[in-house]
Parts: sequence; structure tokens; C-alpha cells
Amino acid sequence: MSSRLDRFVGGVSRPIVRVLVVVLLVVLFTRPAAAQDDIVLKWNEIAARTATATNPFNQARIMAITQLAVFEAVNATQGGYEPYLSPPTAAPVGASVEAAVVTAAHRVLTTYFNAPATVALLDAARDSDLSTIDDPGKAAGMEVGLSAANAMIALRSTDGSTPVTTIIPSPMSAGDYALTTGCPSSALFNWQNVTPFAIESPADFLLPAPPALGSQRYTKDYYEVKTVGARDSAYRPADRTDVARLYAATSPSFALSMATRQIAAAKGLSLSENARALALIMMGINDSLIASFYNKYHYNLWRPETGIREADDGNGKTEVDAAFLTFISTPCFPSYPSNHASGTNGGLEVMRRLFGAAGHDITITANVPALRDLAATVITKHYAQLKGIADDVDDARVYGGIHWRFDQVAGNALGRAVATEVAKNNLRPVHP
Repeated sequence: MSSRLDRFVGGVSRPIVRVLVVVLLVVLFTRPAAAQDDIVLKWNEIAARTATATNPFNQARIMAITQLAVFEAVNATQGGYEPYLSPPTAAPVGASVEAAVVTAAHRVLTTYFNAPATVALLDAARDSDLSTIDDPGKAAGMEVGLSAANAMIALRSTDGSTPVTTIIPSPMSAGDYALTTGCPSSALFNWQNVTPFAIESPADFLLPAPPALGSQRYTKDYYEVKTVGARDSAYRPADRTDVARLYAATSPSFALSMATRQIAAAKGLSLSENARALALIMMGINDSLIASFYNKYHYNLWRPETGIREADDGNGKTEVDAAFLTFISTPCFPSYPSNHASGTNGGLEVMRRLFGAAGHDITITANVPALRDLAATVITKHYAQLKGIADDVDDARVYGGIHWRFDQVAGNALGRAVATEVAKNNLRPVHP
């Protein structure tokens, strides 16, 4: 096992992501007052909402490109940190940092989301923000932002994210991944090979193998998800039903963008600090998801839906339930580890290093779609500690019926390990 994971996993396997894209209209909602004075936070909100038009993994990729372009534009005008790009973006003295931020974010977003209605909304937001800048350096700032964005777009143009590829699994033995309900193929097979932003290779983050099918750990987690993750389970409390729905409809990059904006506003961080923080957090999320797909396709573990319906696992303590149905839909790729746990903890560990683990006032809220007899609604959760978000994501996937608990624990360890590398080695302060 890679030494990068030793401190997070300890050599022991212990205890998404539904590819459910909740497509939101790209509406520029009225922002909380705390965010209105910071152009970096404003355009992060615009970017996060715009990116919901694609799947959670491409969301993470595009959010990282956007926030790195914004960081490069800010750092070119303000300095203070090592650049990401080489050569770094240059800026003339006096270039407007606000104009640079707006132009950088707008350029990236309109490159990847070019539907006419979306571009019109993004153009309107850009024009509105630029019209408020009364600065002789506005034109120069716009050039800086455009340069940073174009460089990031070019850098990622051959990163392996396209074409998206799939495979048809051929299970050979118990425990092998098999297609689950509604899945024509195993999705996003190429994502394990997408070029990371910060880590050298996802192969450096190979997890220990999942628990053996006959192990006590597997048996324990088998009965947990079978009991609380069944569609009509009487053992799933209302609040766990809520978190299952919330995090089925909310990607790591969307949720943690929301959390970061609130923490940054509460702490009164500078524009430069916010640009750096968001870039590091989005890299942590993205690279953790790439490493998660690498592990998924390496271990090729079956989903609870398959294991519980078949239970031909050689474990005398597991009882088959051929009629088992999950509460939320199972994603179309292998189970171990959890993508949502990996990506969320990849972002949260960067946030912990930047902001501290606790003492926060965070609200995660989202419109969730109807689910059978449950009406569409708004679900809101409040957190004082970052770990509370990770814990709810873990429960969301188990109580949703789509992950073994050990998938979550492994994803947590993977995300933290990747994020440690991201935070230690990128965008470091420059000391005069």
C-alpha cells in the first residue's frame, strides 16, 4: 500500500455517487449579504450553480479549472503565493483585480457551458459586475483574467476527460461488480485516467483491499445496509432519509463551495486568501475523485444491491433477499470506495487545514427532486464542525442503500490522503 495512505488507513480496511445530475436553471440568485463584497465568492457561487448542468465528476474538474484561473488572475495582480501555471500569468502594475476575476471566471464557464441561454446569463452577470468597476486598470485587469483562463483551458484540453468511456462488466466470481438496476454499462471508465491537478498519479493512492466476503466486517456492514438502506425500511429515521436525499442531489464541489463561502465571509478573509482557498479545495475534491475511480476499477467490488440480492458469497451468515430495493438509485460503477466520501473528504481536509475543524456556522441547503411518494422539497442541514458534513455523507450513502459502510471509511481515508498532498505542495505562500 502506498505510504501516502498509511497514516489515514493504518493498513486496515474499516468502515456516488449516484450519477444523478440535478439540473438547475442557471439563475443568478440574490446572494447573501456576506458574500456581496467579495467578487471571488460571488463568482464561485455563479460557477457552482452553472456547473450543476454536468455530472458531479466533471463539475469537480470544471470548478477546479475555474478557481485556478481565478487564483492565477488574482495572484498575478496581488502576489503572495506560488503560481499554479508555468509560466505564471503576468499583470501590469495597476491592473484591476476585480476585472481580472470576473473575466477569468466568465471565460472558463462560457467555454464549458455554451448553451445560448446559459451564456446569456453569464454575459449579463459579467457585464453587470464590470459596469461597477470605475478603475483605470479595468481593461488591463480584463486582459489578465482572459490570459489566466485561456492558459488553464489550454492546459486541460487533453486531460483525458473526453471521450467518456464505458465498459460492460463480466463478473467471474462472487464479489465482482455487476450492472445494477437501470445501468446499461459501467460508467466513466476513463475517469481513473483523467490527469490530476495536483497529485502525481492516482496509483500512488491505492487503498487496501475491501474486507473479504466471509469476514466479520463484511457481515456487519452487509446487515447494516440491508436493514437501513432498503427502500421501505422501517429503521431509517427521518433525518437520515433527509441526508440521503440531500447528498444524492448535491455534489461535493457544490456543497463545499457553499460551505467555503460562508466560512470565508465569517472570517473576513481577503480576496487573495479566498481565491487560493477555493482553488486548493476544488483540486482536493477533483483529485480525490480521480483516485477513487482508480480504486473502484482496480477492486471492482459489487454493490449492495447485487450482494444482497444474490448473497452467493460463501458467507454462511448472510441471508439473501432477492427482492431488495435501494432507497436511492445505485450508480453505474463499482462500489469500493465511495466517490462521495472521497471527494467530500478531499475538500474537507483542505478546509480543515485552512480554516480549522470546528467553530463554524455552515448551512448546506438544496432543492431535492421528488422520490417516489416523497415530494420535491428544500432540505437544509446545519453544521458547526466539518466532520459533521463527512458523517452525513457517509450515512447518506449507507441509508440510501448504495454503499457498504466500509466504502465510506475507505473514501474518507483516501480523500484525506490526497488532500494532504494537495495542500502541502501547491499554491504555497511566498515569504519575502
